[in-house]
Amino acid sequence: MNFYNNLLDETHLALRESCTRFALKEIAPHAFEWEEACTFPQELYTKAAQAGVLGVGFPEEVGGAGGGALHTIMLIEGMMRGGSTGVSIGLGSLAIALPPLLHSKNPDLIERFVRPTLAGKKIAALAVTEPGAGSDVASTRTRAERHGDHYKVNGSKLFITSGVRADLLTTLVRTSDDPHSGLSFLVIEKNMPGVTVSRALKKTGWWASDTAELSFQNVQVPVKNLIGKEGAGFQTLMRNFQMERLALAAYGCATAQIALEESQRYARERQAFGKSISGFQVTRHKLAEMGTRVLAATTLTYQVASRMEHGENVMKEVAMAKNFAAETAISVTHDAVQIFGGMGYMRETLVERLSRDARILSIGGGTHEIMNEIIAKCMEL
Repeated sequence: MNFYNNLLDETHLALRESCTRFALKEIAPHAFEWEEACTFPQELYTKAAQAGVLGVGFPEEVGGAGGGALHTIMLIEGMMRGGSTGVSIGLGSLAIALPPLLHSKNPDLIERFVRPTLAGKKIAALAVTEPGAGSDVASTRTRAERHGDHYKVNGSKLFITSGVRADLLTTLVRTSDDPHSGLSFLVIEKNMPGVTVSRALKKTGWWASDTAELSFQNVQVPVKNLIGKEGAGFQTLMRNFQMERLALAAYGCATAQIALEESQRYARERQAFGKSISGFQVTRHKLAEMGTRVLAATTLTYQVASRMEHGENVMKEVAMAKNFAAETAISVTHDAVQIFGGMGYMRETLVERLSRDARILSIGGGTHEIMNEIIAKCMEL
């Protein structure tokens, strides 16, 4: 990674190394087992908090470990060395659930929800998507009607990462009929009467992370759980999306990098027709193209993260990085499975898992098509 020395300093490299050590010790030995079980032990949150993993990117004054966008990328790269994207995603659901609470600067919300989550004592999830409202968040139908000192919430949410066992849900709700200014965020606590996990969803990839469909029936949520101002939900969500999309780009790059390394190793070891398959031009050229894609995607993602840290408006570039990294991950893992041949189709093989995990990257956090719309609008097309 010397290519990026102009962007990374000792804090970045040390963080990636410490996260890698954590992942190799606490996740890698159990990755296959946890993936097959579609879960991981809840005590891993506490271990991750104690290791400083959960706090990366959050201010030290609220219990975090500090750091910017590039530090978040280092975290993802290190955690991916555990061999389970699902575990990393599950542990990291707080990264999209807590920022709205932090931006609200509400000390009560920070004390009740942010600090315990960063300490590994609570699990947080972001609840935005609905059966009829994915990328089109203006179609959100979950409604919160105010009655004195509380809101009464009715509706449902779908595809919620960590939704099965989350203690708190940063939930997008409709507080008026205006498509955009009628949206607000509430913290809905799982133990509130009327909150139900309708079902745990079975996915193509990210098996070890739980994903839920949730139902809210006359849930009474205190007004003090309102995040920011009523009607500011859309703006809050758009700000939240930027970091989420950058993180997904980083997951794409890390997925592709690991698949490339696994393919290089296997190509050197695998014998066919009396020599290693790396001795065949078709394999070498495939690996060369995979390596080129990985370098290009990673370079773009790092540059966007650096510009974000400097306060630049990178809405267009984040969308570009997410799309390019997602397509790179899908392409490189496809080629990795091809290099592995029959073993690449076996669930015991890491590249098989990575190929499944990669597919969601062009959907989650805004689809490939939505990203292209954002890019086109920023280009004034």
